[in-house]
Amino acid sequence: MDSAPPSTSAIPAPLIPPNVAAWFRSRGWSPHAHQVAMVAAATEGASALLIAPTGGGKTLAGFLPSLIELAERPRDGLHTLYISPLKALAVDVQRNLETPIAEMRLPIRAETRTGDTPEAKRRRQRAHPPHILMTTPESLALLLSYADSARLFGGLRCVIVDELHALAGTKRGDLLALGLARLTRLAPLARRVGLSATVADPDHLLAWLSRTGLAGGVAGGSDVRLVQGRSGADPAIDILDSRERLPWAGHSALHAMAELYQRIRQQRTTLVFVNTRAQAEMVFQALWKVNDETLPIALHHGSLAVEQRRKVEAAMARGELRAVVATSSLDLGIDWAAVDLVVQIGAPKGSSRLIQRIGRANHRLDEPSRALLVPANRFEVLECRAALDAVRANALDGDAPRPGGVDVLAQHILGMACAAPFRPDELYEEVITAAPYADLDRDSFDDVLDFVATGGYALGAYERFQRLRTREDGRVAISGAAVARLYRMNVGTITQELLLRVRLNRGPVLGEVEEYFIQGLTPGDTFLFAGQVLKFLGVREMEAQVAKGGTGEPKIPAYAGGRLPLTTHLAERVRAMLADPAAWDGLPDDVREWLALQRQRSVLPDRDGLLVELFPRNGKRFLVAYAFEGRNAHQTLGMLLTRRMERMGLGPLGFVATDYVLAVWSLRSPDRLDALFDQDMLGDDLEAWMDESSMLRRTFRNVALIAGVIERRHPGQEKNGRQVTVSSDLIYDVLRKHDPGHVLLRATRADAAGGLTDVRRLSDFLARVRGRITRQDLDRISPLAVPVILEIGRERIDGEATDELLAAAAAELVAEAMAEPPAPPKREGANRPDDRRQGRLL
Repeated sequence: MDSAPPSTSAIPAPLIPPNVAAWFRSRGWSPHAHQVAMVAAATEGASALLIAPTGGGKTLAGFLPSLIELAERPRDGLHTLYISPLKALAVDVQRNLETPIAEMRLPIRAETRTGDTPEAKRRRQRAHPPHILMTTPESLALLLSYADSARLFGGLRCVIVDELHALAGTKRGDLLALGLARLTRLAPLARRVGLSATVADPDHLLAWLSRTGLAGGVAGGSDVRLVQGRSGADPAIDILDSRERLPWAGHSALHAMAELYQRIRQQRTTLVFVNTRAQAEMVFQALWKVNDETLPIALHHGSLAVEQRRKVEAAMARGELRAVVATSSLDLGIDWAAVDLVVQIGAPKGSSRLIQRIGRANHRLDEPSRALLVPANRFEVLECRAALDAVRANALDGDAPRPGGVDVLAQHILGMACAAPFRPDELYEEVITAAPYADLDRDSFDDVLDFVATGGYALGAYERFQRLRTREDGRVAISGAAVARLYRMNVGTITQELLLRVRLNRGPVLGEVEEYFIQGLTPGDTFLFAGQVLKFLGVREMEAQVAKGGTGEPKIPAYAGGRLPLTTHLAERVRAMLADPAAWDGLPDDVREWLALQRQRSVLPDRDGLLVELFPRNGKRFLVAYAFEGRNAHQTLGMLLTRRMERMGLGPLGFVATDYVLAVWSLRSPDRLDALFDQDMLGDDLEAWMDESSMLRRTFRNVALIAGVIERRHPGQEKNGRQVTVSSDLIYDVLRKHDPGHVLLRATRADAAGGLTDVRRLSDFLARVRGRITRQDLDRISPLAVPVILEIGRERIDGEATDELLAAAAAELVAEAMAEPPAPPKREGANRPDDRRQGRLL
C-alpha cells in the first residue's frame, strides 16, 4: 500500500474519526488532500476515480472510507470488494491492509481469493465472506456465476478497482466491466472506486468507471468524481553510458552486466525490470556470473511457481534482497518502500509504462524516484532518450478506447445464465451500462446470444453447442448442469499457451513453461529456468521432469506474447531526434559516430516522411524502410509488400521486422516506391493475406477459447495445445465454409486488425508518408541498416553465444558499410574487447 509521508497539517475532524486520526498521528503522518477527498466522496455516496502518482497513498485512499465505515458501523458480510490485475498485488495489499486494521483494532476481516486460493478456503469465503475481499477479474466472474451471488454481493457497499489504467482497454477489462454492471444490479448501493497512476486520457477511465458507461455520466454530468493527487518530486532518471561499445543488435544488454552489478552494490535494494520472461532468466544468470560477493539477488516472473514468487515477495518486503530481476509481474502496485533504484533493461516501449516502473522506487511522494535505463543496442539508445525526454515533459502515451470483445460478451452471457435464468431484454440493458459495450446495438447482442445458445447456423446441428434454452416464461437458462461445470473450469480471458509444470527430480515444482518449448527439447537438453540451469529428463503426466546441471549451451524459453510494440508517441520522438543532429548532444560516442556516418554514407530519416534505402548484397537486392511503427505493424507491412512485389515480378525472398525498421530482400529492386507503398494494400491485399495466412487461425483459437466454443479443461482431463488447435481449426474451417458472417469470425477479424497486425497504425503511417518517400540507392549497406540485417535468421531472444556470433557478423557488415573498418579511439579506463571482435568497434 502506498505510504503517506509525514506532514504537519491538521486532520479534518468532521471526516476522519478520532481513532483513525490517532493512527495517522502515531505514524507521524497526516492524510493527503486527495485521501480526505476520497473520504468526502464516500460520505456522500459518490463513486470516485483517484489519479495520483505512486507514493501518494492511493491504495490507502481507496480503503480509508471502508475502514472508517466498518469501524463506525460494524456488520457481517462482504462490504468492500478490491479487484487487482495481479494476484501478487492482491496478496500484497491484503498483507499491508492488516497493519492499520490491527493497529486501530478494527473488527474487520480481510482476505484474498485468487487462482492460488485453496478450494476449502474458497467454499468458506462464499458461505461466510470476509468484510473485505481482494480478488482478480477472473475470480469475480467465477463468483458471479453461482446461484448464491445475489446473497454474497447483496450487501456490498464499495468496489475498488486498482491500477485501472492497466485493465481498461483489455479483454480482462471487458470482463471486469461486465462484472461491475452485474454488481450494480445485485448491489445498487455499492459505490465504485478507481485507482490509477497518471494517464493520458482521464475521461476514458471516468467513462469506464461510470454506472452508465458514458463519459457524460448521469444527466449530462459525470456520476464519478475525479480526484487528482498532487504531483510528486520529478524522478531522477539516467541512461547508462557504458564503457563498453554498444552492440549493433540484440536485446539482452549482456555487455552492461558488470556495470549494472556495480550499481546494485551501491544500493540497498534494486528492482531490475526486463520486457520478457526469457530476458529475465538471462539477465539473472548474467548477474550471478559477476556476483563475486554473492549478494542476495532473486528472480520473479509469472511462470515461476507461486511458492517461489511469494518467497521472493516476502523477502523483498523484509528488505533481505539486494536486487530482484522481474518482468511485468511486478509492474503494478507492490509496496516496497525500501527500493532505492529501478533499472529498465532494454527500451521501455512507452513513457507511461516507464513512469509506472519508475514508481516502484522509493514510494515517497516528496522524494525523487531514481531510475537507470540500460539500452541493449543502438536504436534502443534513441528510444531510451525519447522516453526520458517524454517523462521530463510529462507527455504520456496510451491506446485509444476500443469496443468490447464479443467473445468476452459471449462468456459473460453464459456465466449469467449459470447464475440464474435471465430475460434477454434485461440483460441487454445491463450490458450496455458497461463502458466497452455502451455502443453495442441490439442486433449484435442478439447475434451473440444466439451463438451462446445454439452455436449459430453452422454449429447448430451439434448437441454440444446447445448450451442455453428458452423457458416458457421467456427467460433463458442453461441446458444442463454440465454447462455450468465447464464454464467455471474455463472462465477467463487469458489464452496463453498450455503450460507444463517443471518438477525437479519428482520433488518441488519450480514453475511452468509453455508446451511448445518443451516439445522442442530432447532428454539431456539443458535450459535456463527459475534462475538455474536444468537438464530435461522427459514429460510425465503434464509435467516436465528435470534435474539440476547438465552440459552444453542452455536454451531459454521464449514465451508467447513477445515484446511490447513501440508506442506511436515514442516513435515520433525517435524520428524527430534522428532528423535533428542538434539533438544528438548527450548521446554516447558510439551512437553519435554511427549517426554521423549514416549522414555521410546515405541520408537520415526525416520526421514525417519515409526513408527507403536500396542496395545489393550477396547477390540479392535489399530494401530497408525506416518506418518506426512497431514490430506488429512492420510484420504486416512486410507480408503485404512481399505479396505486391511478387505480382510486380521482383522475386521477393523474405523480410525481417524490428520495432524500428523493415528489411525486404528480393531478386530485383522496385522502380516506383509510391506504387509499392500505396495505401490500397490495406484493401484486397490485406484481406487475401489474412485469409491465406495462419494468423487468423491463431486468432480464432483465442477467440474460440474465450467464447467457450472450445474448452481446454474438462472434468478429470486437460487438452494439450495440439488438441486445442485441431479443435479450433476444424470449427474455423466449418464456419468459413458454411457461415462466413458468423459472430466469431467477425470477432477474429477485429482482433487481428487491432492486435497482431496493427492495421490502424499501419493505415495512418501509409497516409502520412504518401508523397513523402525518400529513395536512396546505395552501392552497399548503410550504417543505419546494419542492425536490421543482423536480425535476419536470428531467434527472438539472445544468449551469450548468440552475442558472440552477432559480434562477428557485425564486423563483416561494418566493414561493408564503410570502405574500411575504422579503429575508434579508446576511452580512458574502458574495458575493451580485443581487435578480433570488431563487431563492437563502432
